[in-house]
Amino acid sequence: MRTGRQGATMENGKLTPEYLEETSTLAINPDDFAAIGMALGQTARLKSPDGEVIVTCRPTEGPHGLFFLPLGPTASQLISGETHGSGVPDFKGLVVTLEPEDKLPNRADLGGEIRK
Repeated sequence: MRTGRQGATMENGKLTPEYLEETSTLAINPDDFAAIGMALGQTARLKSPDGEVIVTCRPTEGPHGLFFLPLGPTASQLISGETHGSGVPDFKGLVVTLEPEDKLPNRADLGGEIRK
């Protein structure tokens, strides 16, 4: 049984363009989306202290000031390998900056490169 867009994407495999598109889409509160001057489907540069990626932004209901990026190859480029002895990196609460891009990248540029 399929349960929405991401379920169908996962059925096709993790190295497909659909998977990369889904895991490179940043969900943003509609007010935050408007405040930073984003247009629907526009790309943005998302930066953390450990990396930066290009994402496509989509307004989605959620708390003001919080963004959601699905765990995948794109999000992994923003996360430090530090695990604080737990064996699990910090996936939540990551402080990032988001800047709208002036040019639209090629689909292959979304999320950077997939490392095998």
